[in-house]
Amino acid sequence: MSNAVKIYDTTLRDGTQGEGISFSVTDKLLIAQRLDQFGVDYIEGGFPGSNPRDITFFQEAQKLKLKHARLAAFGSTRRAGVRSEEDSQLRTLLDSGMPVLTIVGKTWTLHVTEILRTTLEENLAMIEDSTRYLVAQGREVIYDAEHFFDGYKSDPDYAMKTLAAAMRGGASNLSLCDTNGGTMVDEFKAIVGRAVSEFGGDKVGVHCHNDSGLGVALTLAGVVAGATLVQGTANGYGERVGNANMTTVLPNLILKLGKTAHCAPQLAQLRDLSLFFDELANLRPDPKAPYVGHSAFAHKGGLHANAAQKVARSYEHIDPSLVGNRTRVLVSDMAGRSSLALKARELGIELDEKRPEMKGLIEELKEREFRGYEYEAADASFRLLVERHLGQRQTFFEVENYRVIIERHGQELWAEATVKLKVNGQSVHTVAEEAGPVGALDKALRLALDKTYPQLADMRLRDYKVRILEGNSGAGSRTRVLIESGDGAKIWGTVGVSDNIIDASWEALRDSVEYKLAIG
Repeated sequence: MSNAVKIYDTTLRDGTQGEGISFSVTDKLLIAQRLDQFGVDYIEGGFPGSNPRDITFFQEAQKLKLKHARLAAFGSTRRAGVRSEEDSQLRTLLDSGMPVLTIVGKTWTLHVTEILRTTLEENLAMIEDSTRYLVAQGREVIYDAEHFFDGYKSDPDYAMKTLAAAMRGGASNLSLCDTNGGTMVDEFKAIVGRAVSEFGGDKVGVHCHNDSGLGVALTLAGVVAGATLVQGTANGYGERVGNANMTTVLPNLILKLGKTAHCAPQLAQLRDLSLFFDELANLRPDPKAPYVGHSAFAHKGGLHANAAQKVARSYEHIDPSLVGNRTRVLVSDMAGRSSLALKARELGIELDEKRPEMKGLIEELKEREFRGYEYEAADASFRLLVERHLGQRQTFFEVENYRVIIERHGQELWAEATVKLKVNGQSVHTVAEEAGPVGALDKALRLALDKTYPQLADMRLRDYKVRILEGNSGAGSRTRVLIESGDGAKIWGTVGVSDNIIDASWEALRDSVEYKLAIG
């Protein structure tokens, strides 16, 4: 059994069928180049001729100078009763100019008789003729056996005949598709095992969907059964609930199953690759994603954090750096001295857990979390808190007062914020207007400080989240505000809590500005 596995990425075709996923032609070209740099073996680009975007992509893709990956165009077998040479679908595939053509065929008798409305014999001929014709034109052909597992469970002999037909035509690989995503692991493994025994593992691939939450597990089971090509998508994008997630499949194959792949040397780029896809898709990354998620190696409990510091593998199943991730320590009311010292070190502060200030820091932290503060996404506010307890917090300005007025004039709504600060002993009074109160406060605060601290010019508010903590108090409920800010080089989070949403926002804004001034 071969130890090498080939990676077939179908993000640009199957992945784009996911709800909310859309890539421009430029995006698709960038993705193809990035996947090639990462080392995948095949990149499926879409349906040539199906829409103007894919038509343009395949035209431009012919100009790409890829180092390793082979681009694939996707289509179907010839139509019933039509010669391959005269089939428009096959002609479009050839005209795409792609070196690899992936064709999908029916393996389930239900689809042959009820969807295609043709005979079982004609369907076998369609598969074999189409494959042979495309191979004769000098193209590598991969056969996608659609609904293979449903078809096998309905009529195993016929399902196997469809694979044999593709092999007779010269297909380089038979990719068995769990199109409905409903197959269980044991039966999936057994069915793949039969295909491997009849055609050889070097000829069998798997293509799985995640409808039963088993997309990754099924893919791994297929490889264990002998398949040597795996199809999947970045971050699990895909129709319905998605496809097998390559950012989970790959490290499992390489780090857990000991398989080799051309992309294995680039595995440390996996998290960056995952973030790259989410950025182009305009999606927020899943913090809970295995291996690549922000929380994948985050430790909250004091015992866990302490143990992970001493022996990382005691609470981490792999070294996070192998996939481009890192260990994180989360600060909460569960934290002890070790957790706080670890977290402070992570933020660049050397904090001896035996220092007398630790007791007061822990007590205030727990009291603040009881009131609703949360520092897991507010590292900047936590750093300022630690520096205050250690007597290291710098004073850049003092707040004397602030005020916000909101007015509506017909259909126009605007907010005016007044901020009075003391900067270098001088009183500074500014007024600013914006559409909303938080924007007005942010603008007024900057106006008061920008002459003294020009480094604030490149700072921007990136995200703003509000959570009501005690809904039983109605409009007077306690509110937590989380703000994410950035300056183009660094991103940081701050938190504010108050019975007044404006005051909570002001606290988070003030911390954000103070943190920026502290780091320069």
